[in-house]
Amino acid sequence: MDSDECEEDANTISCQNLIQRFTKKRQKPEETKDEVTETVQDKRRKITLANGVAIIVGSIIGSGIFISPKGVLANAGSTGAALVVWALSGIFSAGGALCYAELGTIISRSGGDYAYILEAFGSLPAFLTLWVITLIIKPASQAVVALTFATYMLQPIFGDCPVPYTAVRLLAACCLCLLTGISCASVRGAMRVQNVFTVAKLMALFIVIVLGLAELFAGKTENLTFTPYLEDAPLNIGKLSLAFYSGLFAFGGWNYLNFVIDELQDPYRNLPLAIFIAMPIVTLFYVLANLSYFVVISPTEIIASHAVAVTFGLKLYSWLKWVIPLFVSISTFGSLNGITFTAARIVATGANEGQFPAACGFLHQKLLTPIPALMWECFLALTLLLFPDVFSLINYLSFALWLVSGASVTGLLYLRWKLPDIERPIKVPLVLPVTFLICCIFLVLVPAIVTPLDTGIGVIIVLAGVPVHFLIQKSSSSSTVQKYSDKFSRFCVALLNVSPVNVQNT
Repeated sequence: MDSDECEEDANTISCQNLIQRFTKKRQKPEETKDEVTETVQDKRRKITLANGVAIIVGSIIGSGIFISPKGVLANAGSTGAALVVWALSGIFSAGGALCYAELGTIISRSGGDYAYILEAFGSLPAFLTLWVITLIIKPASQAVVALTFATYMLQPIFGDCPVPYTAVRLLAACCLCLLTGISCASVRGAMRVQNVFTVAKLMALFIVIVLGLAELFAGKTENLTFTPYLEDAPLNIGKLSLAFYSGLFAFGGWNYLNFVIDELQDPYRNLPLAIFIAMPIVTLFYVLANLSYFVVISPTEIIASHAVAVTFGLKLYSWLKWVIPLFVSISTFGSLNGITFTAARIVATGANEGQFPAACGFLHQKLLTPIPALMWECFLALTLLLFPDVFSLINYLSFALWLVSGASVTGLLYLRWKLPDIERPIKVPLVLPVTFLICCIFLVLVPAIVTPLDTGIGVIIVLAGVPVHFLIQKSSSSSTVQKYSDKFSRFCVALLNVSPVNVQNT
């Protein structure tokens, strides 16, 4: 047999193996799992459609819409252009979410981007995704959101005085521990928190919107224009791209439901349906909230403000000075709950793939919650609270978020080419993932051009995971490492009453 024939046979075998991996996951449960494991899987599916909508909406809407919409306005140049950017950012995020809906119904397992990149591109790219998201981005996001919650919760108490640094961090740490404890105790409990605070933050935004629209209908329209508010700073493509970057960053969290798809009831129906419901809600509230800000506050005042919603309240009614910080606290608390709940599922998926300590993938034998993974992410977030400049970590790795999203959608296109006949409950038009991928490439390049130093530091952090990956691979075959790993697993089993998923008690 000549070399071409050998290569053809090898490709055929590789393709067949890939098909077998996917078809095995697509078979009915009784064909691939024993009765005990399937019962456990059924018990874990506690996230309803309403919970799924709350996860998406609650994770997207955090403190940003109350504090700093000025990033979009400063680069869009005018209030009219800024509103268009907000609307297009929502549409773009919805398109990305639909691409992820197709991925989530093909690869129906928790872990989100990590699971998709693992299936499409293999171990190393998946580990780098795990490395960046679970070790840095997620805990840093938890720390930042917790600090924002604590700052605005304490602000009414201290009035015009600065909020003490230590008090902020202590309250942030208490908030992290509380929400981690709730997620450890009950999936339904965490979902109740998410539902309640999602409704509360929507009500808070609704109040802002109603007050702003009342001013609009009273005839206050002088701030609504497409004319640049600074005559010497006309709109250009570079600034417009930065405006979109700020807008899209505010929509971060649209893919969080994919992280917990193993626990979603009827995922083939509820995943896309939750996206169809949640994304228009967020986009509508974001556009109307910004419209309200622009009606009441002039562009120069928005640019100068450190908390736009507080400025908005002071311009209308003095009592809102005390209410707006409460709105921000409610919003950040719900957002932090969503981040905490979903981050642990990525850790657990990585552990089940052998790229994290095995114990991090264990579930509580009765509660069926990933307690070790939740505690690990909480520990990292608490550690980052000790650093005064935790915000810089997110700046360094903001490009990585779009790099990961682009890699996931590239995996979608690859699977369409490699496995065209695999059952796809959802199949979005090809133009959608292609357009999304092009935009992701653009969004990766923007910070590289605008902030090359921060991006360079971020690239170094990402590449630092390469030797760690090979070290893990090498040590996994070591009897000594395995011995200590087994000891740690037994310690977690004894202390936390957890066990591997495939041996859960029913």
